[in-house]
Formats: sequence, C-alpha cells, structure tokens
Amino acid sequence: MKKPIIFAVDDDPQVLRAVVRDLKSKYRKEFRIISTESANEALQTIIELKKKGEEIALFLSDQRMPEMLGVDYLEKAKPTYPEAKRILLTAYSDTDAAIKAINDVQLDYYLMKPWDPPEEKLFPIIDDQLEEWEINYRPDFLGVKVIGYQYSPKSHKIKDFLSGNLFPFQWLDVELNPKAKELLDLNEVELKELPVLISEGGEVLKDPTLAEIGEKIGLTTNASSELYDVVIIGAGPAGLAAAVYGGSEGLNTLLIEKRAPGGQAGTSSRIENYLGFPKGLSGADLSRRAVAQATRFGVEFLSPQEVNTIDVQDNYKIIQLVNGKKINTKSIIITTGVEYRKLPAEGIENFTGAGVYYGAASTEAASTQDKEVYIVGGGNSAGQAAVYLSKFAKNVYILVRRENLNDTMSSYLIDQIDGIENIHLKGKTIIKKAEGEDRLTHLIIADVDGENERKVEAGGLFIFIGAKPFTEWLDKNVLKDNKGYIVTGRELVNFTEYKKIWKQDRNPYLLETCTPGIFAAGDVRSGAMKRVASAVGEGAMAISFVHQYLGEV
Repeated sequence: MKKPIIFAVDDDPQVLRAVVRDLKSKYRKEFRIISTESANEALQTIIELKKKGEEIALFLSDQRMPEMLGVDYLEKAKPTYPEAKRILLTAYSDTDAAIKAINDVQLDYYLMKPWDPPEEKLFPIIDDQLEEWEINYRPDFLGVKVIGYQYSPKSHKIKDFLSGNLFPFQWLDVELNPKAKELLDLNEVELKELPVLISEGGEVLKDPTLAEIGEKIGLTTNASSELYDVVIIGAGPAGLAAAVYGGSEGLNTLLIEKRAPGGQAGTSSRIENYLGFPKGLSGADLSRRAVAQATRFGVEFLSPQEVNTIDVQDNYKIIQLVNGKKINTKSIIITTGVEYRKLPAEGIENFTGAGVYYGAASTEAASTQDKEVYIVGGGNSAGQAAVYLSKFAKNVYILVRRENLNDTMSSYLIDQIDGIENIHLKGKTIIKKAEGEDRLTHLIIADVDGENERKVEAGGLFIFIGAKPFTEWLDKNVLKDNKGYIVTGRELVNFTEYKKIWKQDRNPYLLETCTPGIFAAGDVRSGAMKRVASAVGEGAMAISFVHQYLGEV
C-alpha cells in the first residue's frame, strides 16, 4: 500500500530543509515527505500525484512566497485534494491573514515561525491534524480503473477481458459515480472517448483495444522462441492441462489464447462436481491455479492473441497470427473449445453487451442489483449463473423450451435452484423479442408454440443455449464433422478426404487430426464428453501423443 503524503512548500531553502528534517524525524515511517520551494511547481506536482492515485494527507505551506501567498496556494490545491489538512506557516506579522484564511479557505491550523522545539510546537499540532484526517480517510483503489457507460458493449468487452484474465480493476459508471467524472476532468478526457482505462501509474488509454490493454497489464503478446516443441491453441481446461503436462515434461511449450484463460468453464461462478474440490470452486479459480502451475513449469503464454491459419512445411507447422506474425512449431494441440450460440430472437443483437450477455454472469452481476433478470438455457452453466445472480437480482427467471430441467441439468444444481426463493423456472417458454432504447428494458416472451405473448420488464438477459465449436478459422488440412467439430483418430477413416491428406504408414493416434502432428482435445473435438474433467484428461493425454509423434520426426 502506498504511503500517504505530507507536502511542504516554502521558498526559503533553509527553512524548508528544517521543516523537512523535522517532518522526516517523526513521520517518515507512515508518510512520504515531499517538498518544493515553488508554489507553482507544487500545484503541477499535485495534479500528477492525483493522476497516479497518490493520496495527500496534509499540506504545510509558508505564507509569504514570491509566486503567490500561502493561503492562495492552499486554496488552489484544495479542489484536487479536498480532504487533505491545510496548515499555514506564518510570521507574527501575518497572523491576521492566517486567522482570516481559517474562514476563507477552511484553513485547519496556522503555526508561528520558529517552531522550536518541534516536540512542543510542531508535532502535537500535526499529530492532531493527521489523526483527524485518518479517521475520515478511505483509501482509493490503487489498481487499474475502467470508466465508461454501464450499458456500452465496448465497456462490457473490457470488463469481461480483465475479469477473464483474473486482473483486478475498479469499474466506474460515468453516469452514476462522481469519481468517474472527477477522473475524466483531471485527465482531460471527453465523453466521446469512452471507455477509458487508467493504469495504476496514471497512464490513460482511450477506447483501447484488447491487445493494448493486454500489453498494459503485463500480458505477453509476442513469442520469444524461434521454434517450439508444441504450441497449444486455446486456454480452456484442455489447453491449460496440456500446457501443464507439456511444461512439466520438458517440452518447449507455448500456449496461445485470444481472450482469457478458462474458456467457457472460466466464466462459471461455481463448479461443484470437479474431482478433489468437495466445496466446489469457481471457473476463475480453476483457471488461476492452472495458469500459475503452467507458468511454474516454464510454459510461455500469449494473450490476447489469435491464430489465423496453420501451414505445414515438411514436418514443421507454421502458425500465422492475426497480427501477421508467424510461429514455428513441431506439433500443435487445438483446444479452442466452443462458443455460445446466438439467440435468434428479434432485437437481441441490438443489445448485446448492453443488457444482453452471452455468459458473463460474474462480470455483470453487480449491474443486476434489485432487477428482474432472465436466463435462457437449461444446462449446468445456466444453473450456476442463476444461483450466482440470485444473490444480486430481485428475481431470476430461467426460460427453457422443455417442461423442466431434469434432462439437461445436474440434480445437485436443480436441488440448489429449488431451494432459492427468488429463482423461478418458466418451462415451455421462449423469447420472441428484446426491446429498449440504448439498453435492454423489456422482453416479449411467449409459450413455446408462439402463443400467449406477454411483455416483461428485464434488467438483464444472460444466454446459455448450447455452443458451437470455434473452428471456422481452420482450413481443409483439419477435417471437421457436419457440426464443425474436429475429427480425430479412428473416426477419420469415415471421410473420403482422409486418404488425400494422411500419408503416414501408421494410423492416426487417438487425438490426432488428419494432419500428422496436429492434435485436438476437449470440447472442440468430435465425440468429446463436454465436461471439465474430461477436457482436462484429454489435454493431458494429448501430450503423451505429442511425445510419440516427436519421437518419429
């Protein structure tokens, strides 16, 4: 935690040295002592300190200075640090001005020069002022701050990215939080430039890209090696497991993720059926542990970074990134997982990121406080989101096409939902339309047959309606089934294109695609079980096949 500051100003160098000496002798353990001989320089420094999130506890200023009087300086400093205590150093002849300043600029105290001995004439006064300041002091958040509109898709994207990467930040709604307006004015940012990210050091990023944010918060976006043993594309549970096992077994391993670690599982507020965690754990916690574990084994992690294509030259694979850079590797494991399907109801696209969210229950939960919230979907992700959002929302409504949740959700989650009073299941119900102006305010819902339409107030809509594999970027070198999932192992023989691509004497390994040395694991693979535990198992298994493949080339 940063130390609060005591800021001393006096144009007389000898007097200033004496003030600083005495202040440091008593207060240096709990406070930083800053000083200057120039009042104008002090005012400029104060602005810079404010931008960096520093806190000033007390101003100590001489009265008679050539640039401006002490009372004028303190008056100009007050708007920037209104809660800081203000003490004036004055000669006997300036006593009247000091007394007048108590009323005019809310001066807290004035001290006569000289103040010897400080133990009697200086420290008791400052002690009282600092004690009073500390009683009312509320430490400001010291990390990254994000300022924007609550129902802005751009703001949601930034919040979701930071949350997904487990990076702490403070969200400031420009329409509701006075602190947001203060920071915008301080940094001379216009509303049209929102959203804005302010780093801990005070640097301002206006309407930043995810790549710019990733670089600012310390994520790595460029590969460091000329050649890798294995590159893993996608940092969901399968990818993270592959990274941990690859790194632990001595492979030069690179993990690439376009958004944040954890995949869909990373957005889950609670995973309660994962082996070894009887009380459950959040997807974010699982991701954090896995990333820390992989990093400890020397795995390199690129994020946010996206793969565009994969080319094969002899036994080497060349990964082309969206930013134009290339990565060379001996083998690849594709673990890009799945992404939520879009809800086809009218108006949904208009409010995506502005009241309508795919997943993101943990990111946007606070915005649903005391509101009517709807969830579409009957799987475990939807159930976990409902339980989590029920802690914030007035009511949570789960809409499903079936009559109940018995065939789609784990029984432990159904039991939890049944025991929460503000969660309500609406079976055989669909959404026909989303309405609002700049954000979602209402939904038109109906029976599954389209009849019995009714308009309901909606403060948020969270969509969990199944998923499709993230494989559109792959070309014909990797065969996919009719739903877009990557085909591996023995299943490849069912495709006529298989023999055109596979030219090895052996058969493909269990998780190997139709291109030797390119593997697939987790939800993106055709026939996968769509469970966190199975994805982790496949990720670990893929590394064993990588070893066998590398032994051949």
